[in-house]
Amino acid sequence: MLYRFASLFTLFAVVLLSACTSEAQNGMDDSADAAMQEAPHGDMPQRGNDEARPSPNAYAGQTIGTTNVMISYGRPAVRGREIYGTLVPYGEVWRTGANEATVFHVSDDVQIEGQSLPAGTYGLFTIPTEDGWTIIFNNVAEQWGAFNYDASQDALRVDVMSEEAPVVEQMAFWFDDVDATSGTVVLSWAGVQVPFTIEVDG
Repeated sequence: MLYRFASLFTLFAVVLLSACTSEAQNGMDDSADAAMQEAPHGDMPQRGNDEARPSPNAYAGQTIGTTNVMISYGRPAVRGREIYGTLVPYGEVWRTGANEATVFHVSDDVQIEGQSLPAGTYGLFTIPTEDGWTIIFNNVAEQWGAFNYDASQDALRVDVMSEEAPVVEQMAFWFDDVDATSGTVVLSWAGVQVPFTIEVDG
């Protein structure tokens, strides 16, 4: 009888411990999920999401060393159109995406293509040409397209070379060659990709 009671008590204790561990784990998972959902936004302007968009909102983020880098943008699609030189004219400032201007955020001071950019949140614009692109970091992060773009608010401009690449239907940003002190941001769309480097303090 005593043996049976001890066995039942042990079984009850195991079940109770398992339930508590599971609940704690679920709580941690919920907190982690909430943090991940909030992390992409941070101090960045919120993009419209009251209805579905043909060019959906997207976020690309990467930690380089201890510096957080985040890009918020709209993803236009090719849809059979001629993009560069037509939909996106050469030699003109482009919002670098769809809808609101693309936003670029760095949590610490960085070097973009060897030039200093202070920590902050910027509108990321570009000027495409057939031979290369100008990447622009503008102090006005929250604006629609490039209609009110003001060059006097530019924090930094860098010139980079564009490259031929496999055709990507929907425009995308991603990070490549990331290590403790540097990484490369790559913009790719419609058979062209445009990389630029970010360096942080080691």
